[in-house]
Amino acid sequence: MNAASWLNSEAFTVFGQHIKWSDMIGNIIGLIALALGWRRSIWTWPAQLLSGAILLVAFASAHLSGSAGKQLVVIVVALWGWWSWNRGRQQAQDGSIAVRFATWRERAVLIGAAALGTLAVGGLFTAYPSLSWDPWPDAYIFVGTVVAMYAQARGMVEFWFAWLLVDLVGVPLNFANGFAFSGFVYIIYGALVLWGMRDWWLRTRTPALEGATA
Repeated sequence: MNAASWLNSEAFTVFGQHIKWSDMIGNIIGLIALALGWRRSIWTWPAQLLSGAILLVAFASAHLSGSAGKQLVVIVVALWGWWSWNRGRQQAQDGSIAVRFATWRERAVLIGAAALGTLAVGGLFTAYPSLSWDPWPDAYIFVGTVVAMYAQARGMVEFWFAWLLVDLVGVPLNFANGFAFSGFVYIIYGALVLWGMRDWWLRTRTPALEGATA
Protein backbone atom coordinates (compact mmCIF):
# COMPACT_ATOMS: atom_id res chain seq x y z
CA MET A 1 0.00 0.00 0.00
CA ASN A 2 1.46 3.37 -1.04
CA ALA A 3 1.24 6.53 1.03
CA ALA A 4 -1.77 7.95 -0.86
CA SER A 5 -3.74 4.71 -0.49
CA TRP A 6 -2.96 4.55 3.22
CA LEU A 7 -3.97 8.19 3.76
CA ASN A 8 -7.32 7.52 2.08
CA SER A 9 -7.98 4.32 4.04
CA GLU A 10 -10.31 4.20 7.02
CA ALA A 11 -8.75 4.88 10.42
CA PHE A 12 -11.81 4.03 12.54
CA THR A 13 -15.56 4.41 12.78
CA VAL A 14 -17.32 6.50 15.44
CA PHE A 15 -21.06 7.07 15.75
CA GLY A 16 -21.50 5.48 12.34
CA GLN A 17 -19.08 7.96 10.73
CA HIS A 18 -16.10 6.54 8.82
CA ILE A 19 -12.93 8.52 9.64
CA LYS A 20 -10.14 8.56 7.05
CA TRP A 21 -6.49 8.92 8.00
CA SER A 22 -6.02 11.85 5.61
CA ASP A 23 -9.07 13.65 6.99
CA MET A 24 -7.92 13.16 10.58
CA ILE A 25 -4.20 13.92 10.19
CA GLY A 26 -4.68 16.87 7.86
CA ASN A 27 -7.19 18.53 10.15
CA ILE A 28 -5.17 17.94 13.32
CA ILE A 29 -2.23 19.70 11.66
CA GLY A 30 -4.66 22.40 10.53
CA LEU A 31 -5.70 22.93 14.15
CA ILE A 32 -2.05 23.26 15.14
CA ALA A 33 -1.57 25.79 12.34
CA LEU A 34 -4.52 27.83 13.59
CA ALA A 35 -3.20 27.78 17.14
CA LEU A 36 0.20 28.94 15.87
CA GLY A 37 -1.56 31.72 13.97
CA TRP A 38 -3.26 32.72 17.21
CA ARG A 39 0.19 33.00 18.80
CA ARG A 40 1.41 34.95 15.75
CA SER A 41 4.15 32.38 15.16
CA ILE A 42 5.71 32.13 11.72
CA TRP A 43 5.45 28.32 12.03
CA THR A 44 1.74 28.63 11.25
CA TRP A 45 2.64 28.70 7.55
CA PRO A 46 4.64 25.44 7.20
CA ALA A 47 1.92 23.77 9.29
CA GLN A 48 -0.77 25.09 6.91
CA LEU A 49 1.34 23.94 3.98
CA LEU A 50 1.54 20.37 5.30
CA SER A 51 -2.14 20.32 6.24
CA GLY A 52 -3.09 21.50 2.76
CA ALA A 53 -0.98 18.81 1.08
CA ILE A 54 -2.58 16.01 3.13
CA LEU A 55 -6.15 17.30 2.70
CA LEU A 56 -5.53 17.69 -1.03
CA VAL A 57 -5.11 13.92 -1.19
CA ALA A 58 -8.30 13.43 0.85
CA PHE A 59 -10.57 15.69 -1.19
CA ALA A 60 -9.15 14.67 -4.56
CA SER A 61 -9.95 11.04 -3.79
CA ALA A 62 -13.57 12.05 -3.01
CA HIS A 63 -13.82 14.02 -6.30
CA LEU A 64 -14.53 17.26 -4.42
CA SER A 65 -12.73 19.47 -6.90
CA GLY A 66 -13.59 22.70 -5.13
CA SER A 67 -12.25 21.52 -1.79
CA ALA A 68 -9.22 19.95 -3.49
CA GLY A 69 -8.60 23.16 -5.42
CA LYS A 70 -8.91 25.07 -2.17
CA GLN A 71 -6.04 23.04 -0.75
CA LEU A 72 -3.90 23.89 -3.78
CA VAL A 73 -4.58 27.55 -3.08
CA VAL A 74 -3.85 26.95 0.62
CA ILE A 75 -0.44 25.58 -0.35
CA VAL A 76 0.35 28.54 -2.63
CA VAL A 77 -0.88 31.17 -0.15
CA ALA A 78 0.93 29.43 2.71
CA LEU A 79 4.19 29.75 0.78
CA TRP A 80 3.47 33.43 0.13
CA GLY A 81 2.43 34.05 3.75
CA TRP A 82 5.55 32.32 5.02
CA TRP A 83 7.68 34.55 2.80
CA SER A 84 5.71 37.66 3.78
CA TRP A 85 6.00 37.08 7.53
CA ASN A 86 9.63 36.06 7.19
CA ARG A 87 10.63 39.42 5.71
CA GLY A 88 10.62 40.88 9.21
CA ARG A 89 8.59 43.97 8.31
CA GLN A 90 5.86 43.01 10.76
CA GLN A 91 7.96 41.97 13.74
CA ALA A 92 6.74 43.02 17.18
CA GLN A 93 9.12 43.54 20.08
CA ASP A 94 8.40 40.06 21.44
CA GLY A 95 9.56 38.46 18.18
CA SER A 96 6.05 37.63 16.99
CA ILE A 97 4.05 39.26 14.18
CA ALA A 98 2.51 42.70 14.58
CA VAL A 99 -1.22 42.81 13.82
CA ARG A 100 -3.71 45.52 12.92
CA PHE A 101 -7.26 46.15 11.78
CA ALA A 102 -7.73 46.59 8.05
CA THR A 103 -8.64 50.01 6.72
CA TRP A 104 -12.18 50.54 5.44
CA ARG A 105 -10.84 50.44 1.90
CA GLU A 106 -9.11 47.11 2.56
CA ARG A 107 -12.30 45.72 4.09
CA ALA A 108 -14.28 46.77 1.02
CA VAL A 109 -11.72 45.06 -1.22
CA LEU A 110 -11.85 41.86 0.87
CA ILE A 111 -15.66 41.75 0.85
CA GLY A 112 -15.86 42.58 -2.85
CA ALA A 113 -13.25 39.97 -3.75
CA ALA A 114 -15.09 37.36 -1.65
CA ALA A 115 -18.45 38.11 -3.28
CA LEU A 116 -17.19 38.25 -6.87
CA GLY A 117 -14.91 35.26 -6.34
CA THR A 118 -17.75 33.16 -4.94
CA LEU A 119 -20.01 34.10 -7.87
CA ALA A 120 -17.28 33.25 -10.38
CA VAL A 121 -16.22 29.95 -8.81
CA GLY A 122 -19.81 28.94 -8.02
CA GLY A 123 -20.80 29.68 -11.60
CA LEU A 124 -17.92 27.55 -12.86
CA PHE A 125 -18.89 24.64 -10.61
CA THR A 126 -22.53 24.95 -11.69
CA ALA A 127 -21.59 24.95 -15.36
CA TYR A 128 -19.37 21.90 -14.85
CA PRO A 129 -21.11 19.74 -12.20
CA SER A 130 -18.31 17.18 -12.27
CA LEU A 131 -16.08 19.70 -10.49
CA SER A 132 -18.13 19.68 -7.30
CA TRP A 133 -21.05 17.89 -5.65
CA ASP A 134 -22.06 21.07 -3.79
CA PRO A 135 -21.07 23.94 -6.11
CA TRP A 136 -22.11 27.02 -4.14
CA PRO A 137 -21.05 25.95 -0.62
CA ASP A 138 -17.83 24.57 -2.09
CA ALA A 139 -17.18 27.85 -3.91
CA TYR A 140 -17.95 29.85 -0.76
CA ILE A 141 -15.43 27.84 1.28
CA PHE A 142 -12.84 27.94 -1.51
CA VAL A 143 -12.95 31.73 -1.87
CA GLY A 144 -13.44 32.40 1.86
CA THR A 145 -10.30 30.43 2.68
CA VAL A 146 -8.26 32.42 0.16
CA VAL A 147 -9.55 35.72 1.59
CA ALA A 148 -8.86 34.59 5.17
CA MET A 149 -5.31 33.49 4.41
CA TYR A 150 -4.55 36.67 2.49
CA ALA A 151 -5.76 38.76 5.43
CA GLN A 152 -3.69 36.62 7.81
CA ALA A 153 -0.58 37.12 5.69
CA ARG A 154 -1.17 40.88 5.91
CA GLY A 155 -1.57 40.70 9.69
CA MET A 156 -5.22 41.81 9.60
CA VAL A 157 -7.51 40.99 12.53
CA GLU A 158 -10.33 40.56 10.00
CA PHE A 159 -8.84 37.21 8.97
CA TRP A 160 -10.50 35.69 12.04
CA PHE A 161 -13.91 36.97 10.94
CA ALA A 162 -13.34 35.42 7.51
CA TRP A 163 -12.48 32.04 9.06
CA LEU A 164 -15.59 32.20 11.23
CA LEU A 165 -17.78 32.74 8.16
CA VAL A 166 -16.08 29.81 6.42
CA ASP A 167 -16.76 27.60 9.45
CA LEU A 168 -20.49 28.32 9.33
CA VAL A 169 -20.72 26.57 5.97
CA GLY A 170 -17.79 24.17 6.35
CA VAL A 171 -19.29 22.19 9.25
CA PRO A 172 -22.50 21.00 7.52
CA LEU A 173 -20.75 20.59 4.16
CA ASN A 174 -18.10 18.25 5.56
CA PHE A 175 -20.65 16.12 7.41
CA ALA A 176 -22.80 15.90 4.28
CA ASN A 177 -19.86 14.77 2.15
CA GLY A 178 -18.62 12.07 4.51
CA PHE A 179 -15.76 14.00 6.12
CA ALA A 180 -17.01 13.71 9.67
CA PHE A 181 -13.65 14.42 11.27
CA SER A 182 -13.39 17.64 9.26
CA GLY A 183 -16.85 18.57 10.52
CA PHE A 184 -15.89 17.99 14.15
CA VAL A 185 -12.62 19.86 13.70
CA TYR A 186 -14.40 22.82 12.10
CA ILE A 187 -16.41 23.11 15.31
CA ILE A 188 -13.16 23.27 17.29
CA TYR A 189 -11.87 25.76 14.71
CA GLY A 190 -14.80 27.97 15.63
CA ALA A 191 -13.77 28.07 19.29
CA LEU A 192 -10.11 28.73 18.42
CA VAL A 193 -11.15 31.46 16.01
CA LEU A 194 -13.08 33.28 18.75
CA TRP A 195 -10.15 33.07 21.16
CA GLY A 196 -7.65 34.05 18.48
CA MET A 197 -9.84 36.96 17.42
CA ARG A 198 -9.89 38.22 21.01
CA ASP A 199 -6.10 37.93 21.32
CA TRP A 200 -5.38 39.77 18.07
CA TRP A 201 -8.02 42.38 18.88
CA LEU A 202 -6.35 43.13 22.23
CA ARG A 203 -2.98 43.31 20.50
CA THR A 204 -4.22 46.16 18.31
CA ARG A 205 -4.86 48.17 21.49
CA THR A 206 -1.15 48.10 22.43
CA PRO A 207 0.50 49.64 19.34
CA ALA A 208 3.64 50.55 21.21
CA LEU A 209 4.44 46.88 21.62
CA GLU A 210 3.53 45.89 18.11
CA GLY A 211 5.95 47.89 15.99
CA ALA A 212 5.41 48.57 12.29
CA THR A 213 2.44 47.20 10.38
CA ALA A 214 2.47 45.54 6.99
